[in-house]
Amino acid sequence: MVFRLDKGKESKNFFQEVAPYLNLGWQLVVTILIITFIGILLDRHFETKPLFTLIFAFLGCAVAIYDFIRSVLKASKKK
Repeated sequence: MVFRLDKGKESKNFFQEVAPYLNLGWQLVVTILIITFIGILLDRHFETKPLFTLIFAFLGCAVAIYDFIRSVLKASKKK
């Protein structure tokens, strides 16, 4: 399969349709990393090695998936 992007209206429409979804991967990763990092900091502070890291890692995944679904639904409503 070969994608040809001709300059003009067709390529502009393609990028306008795809643009809202390009950031979603980074959004997932950054959300999980930040919330997991908070868990690591709490574990260091309270000296509870894996407890808060695991809790916040799962919490980060749940928040990231929720935010992903919300963003996709919001972007699809704009169409």
